[in-house]
Amino acid sequence: MAESTALREALLASGAVRFGDFTLASGAKSDVYVDIKRAWTDPARLRLLGRSLAHRVGDAERLAGMELGAVPLVVATALETGLPYVVVRKAAKTHGTQQRYEGDLPAHARVLIIEDVTTTGGSVVDTIEIVRGAGARVDRVLCVVDRGAGATERLAALGVRLESLTTLAELRGASA
Repeated sequence: MAESTALREALLASGAVRFGDFTLASGAKSDVYVDIKRAWTDPARLRLLGRSLAHRVGDAERLAGMELGAVPLVVATALETGLPYVVVRKAAKTHGTQQRYEGDLPAHARVLIIEDVTTTGGSVVDTIEIVRGAGARVDRVLCVVDRGAGATERLAALGVRLESLTTLAELRGASA
């Protein structure tokens, strides 16, 4: 079985893809909700996700992902590739260093941002801005599922290419 087919089957079997009436983080309404956390809480599925992402890392020198959804994905990918990673905070801590990320992020490092699901690209734009603000380079984002709702175009405007392991359209087709 091809890796992409196995991945789609694992996402569907885990309940990570649910059909019904949902409001997304972007505020948009959808008949499908994709919650990758339902898949990455199972070690075998997380291993599959990590391996699938690792095969697409390319020439990245570091990995990065926003808390909470991307963290296990970044860690699993780092374990597969040996690449160091940073975890980006949604908000700066109010104590200590008040950094927006944890981990070593050298200036000019080529960073691959990993995301669980992209819709409009709003949250990943925040991650890009934080990583670039630290002086690192970002030209690719790799997500598990692209919903096909504008993230590709939004990121392209920032000079960033969006790649996905699968798409919402492919998941719909696999569930039929």
